[in-house]
Amino acid sequence: MNTPAGRLRILVAMSGGVDSSVAAAMLVEAGHDVVGATMKTFCYSGEAAESRKTCCGLEGIRDARTVADRLGIPHYVFDVEDEFTRDVIDDFVAEYGRGRTPNPCVSCNSNTKFRDLMRRGRVLGCDGVASGHYARLDRGAGEPRLLRGRDSSKDQSYFLWGLPGALLDLLHFPLGDLTKSEVRSRARRLGLATADKPESQEICFVPTGDYRDLLAKRLLPTHPALLPGAIVDTDGRIVGRHNGYSGFTVGQRKGIGGGRSERYHVLEIRPEAREVVVGPRHLLEVGGVVVGGLNWLTEPPEPDRRLHVQVRYRSPALACTVAGSGGDGIELRFDEPARAVTPGQSSVFFDGDRVVGGGRIERVTDTPY
Repeated sequence: MNTPAGRLRILVAMSGGVDSSVAAAMLVEAGHDVVGATMKTFCYSGEAAESRKTCCGLEGIRDARTVADRLGIPHYVFDVEDEFTRDVIDDFVAEYGRGRTPNPCVSCNSNTKFRDLMRRGRVLGCDGVASGHYARLDRGAGEPRLLRGRDSSKDQSYFLWGLPGALLDLLHFPLGDLTKSEVRSRARRLGLATADKPESQEICFVPTGDYRDLLAKRLLPTHPALLPGAIVDTDGRIVGRHNGYSGFTVGQRKGIGGGRSERYHVLEIRPEAREVVVGPRHLLEVGGVVVGGLNWLTEPPEPDRRLHVQVRYRSPALACTVAGSGGDGIELRFDEPARAVTPGQSSVFFDGDRVVGGGRIERVTDTPY
């Protein structure tokens, strides 16, 4: 576990899941003064019973408190609804309104989970913030380096590219060298109530499981993202109709109709025309990408620098070259064509295991149509 020498007072973000529970336990075992904190990120009034089971819902708060009691540490619930709505939910809705596909977990980690918790933690006399992310921090020499987690199947460094660099020295990721099975084994050995709790798969602020329900509540009925439009092929021929382009993302197959010899996928969303462009799978391959909204955890790369870039979670990192930079971000050229590169998703740059930085995909280049 990567922590500085000496006893520290550390605030642990406890969602009520097994990962954050074990992270807190490991810090207690290491001799630190640990404080548990759960974020209340949205209003629970009027929720259906099943919505209370989200990672930040009432059940999560209850489970986090049960674990904190077991570990003998104080536990607080922080109301961050205003900040979370501004930085995560509003951004999520706005991105879908633009025909893009956002990463709400990145927005949360970049702002609410670490920056806002650290601000509250200082009031409690805390020296740093910890979480149950599968990532590592190397403090061996000079400035801290954010690294991939040892377990490649659980590595979550992809979601952390937006962290302010100044925060890195205050963060702790106790699970970075563990596998998921090792984490559950530790939880069982310690008798933690969350040891066998299933992982949360839904977006915490979309308790119905369908993000379009949230969009319908937060966008005007006349918003273009919710209005009918045309599904067109790459020659502009209308091949179907849709009930709102916000229901589509690049690479998607469902919802675009059939009746053709080859399966079609969503290639592009054109919000100005309310069009969803579809075509055969091979047309998803692109040669490059422009990434904006950049955040660097090292010195920004110079043109012609070789990097690896991950364009979505669970996808392999792709070898690329920095082709240049300009007003709308940095342009990358892939060594091999990449598939289903989606505007709005995170593009994260790596040098080996080290996170160099990241940004949001603005547009693709070198398309085959």
